[in-house]
Amino acid sequence: MPVDPKAAVARFLEVFSEGNVDKTLDALSDDVTWWVSGKLDGMSGSYDKAGFGKLIGGVADVYVAPLKITPTSMVAEGDRVAVEADSFAELKDGRVYDPRCHFLFEVAPDGRIAVVHEYLDTKHAYDIFFAS
Repeated sequence: MPVDPKAAVARFLEVFSEGNVDKTLDALSDDVTWWVSGKLDGMSGSYDKAGFGKLIGGVADVYVAPLKITPTSMVAEGDRVAVEADSFAELKDGRVYDPRCHFLFEVAPDGRIAVVHEYLDTKHAYDIFFAS
């Protein structure tokens, strides 16, 4: 039975929002590429599966609860799904990370995520994770 790309992406975002890094990585293709917009050292750029695991594992320690990504709209064409989403996490120091994001997902035939382009408010990300 063919995979419904929108359903696969919705499931992935639910898994991601649980905050379990291993489970999140299991939902990605072995050869996944995750690209983050901007020019922030330590965040922007392309990641393979292991690199993405380190990225999300590193920031998870600063959250009170896992980062929640809630899709507000999805448009699919073939195996590609464009998603507008609201993100939210409270940090242990009381600040809030809450960017509105846009993702472009490519879903593999097995339903795992093969490619992600993540566009976010890099100024907000800098202020939360890098400014002292």
